[in-house]
Amino acid sequence: MDSFVSGYYRFAVWALRFAYLNVCWVIFSALGLIVFGFMPATAAMFSIVRKWINGDEDFPILQSYWKVYKSEFLKTNSAGLLLFLVGYLLVIEFNILRLQDHFIYLFVSYTVLGILILYVIVCIYFFPIFVHFKLKWLDYFKWPFIISFSHPILTLFILGVLWSVYYIIWTSIPALLFFFGGSVSAWFIMWAVSKSFSKYEYKEV
Repeated sequence: MDSFVSGYYRFAVWALRFAYLNVCWVIFSALGLIVFGFMPATAAMFSIVRKWINGDEDFPILQSYWKVYKSEFLKTNSAGLLLFLVGYLLVIEFNILRLQDHFIYLFVSYTVLGILILYVIVCIYFFPIFVHFKLKWLDYFKWPFIISFSHPILTLFILGVLWSVYYIIWTSIPALLFFFGGSVSAWFIMWAVSKSFSKYEYKEV
């Protein structure tokens, strides 16, 4: 009975932590009017879950979150601007090509779709690499390609789990996404991607 109570208590504590972190992510994204808040808020969220994964649980979440949000505001937004422009252009190009009737345009649209998938993979790997390694600005875009393609099974695993979980939650209890969608996803991505980091740390990625 004691083990059940202890397990339930620990589950409740972690559920509260994830919900609190998710609310911080939403609020701080909104503070930057989403456009300027999303990138630093997400980087701060990944820095918190990285601490948890590394076994550091007893620290003030809000103070740690704010420290990363503030210190990485300009750097993450400059990266976010590039990611947004690339993603926007790819989506526009894909939609234009899909509206054409000729076969060659249809073929090229699938090529653009493939690039879009690569773009999503880079975005998934970007934040774990950003909060774990100290790199030159352009290297934050180079290493997501290198690590993701060096570990294709890991990449497919991450994409498959995220798609499955989001689909199930969205079709059953979508309200859970507001309280846990960002923080739990960040924890899972950070946990999964960090499994590959030991291979690159000695190289000073």
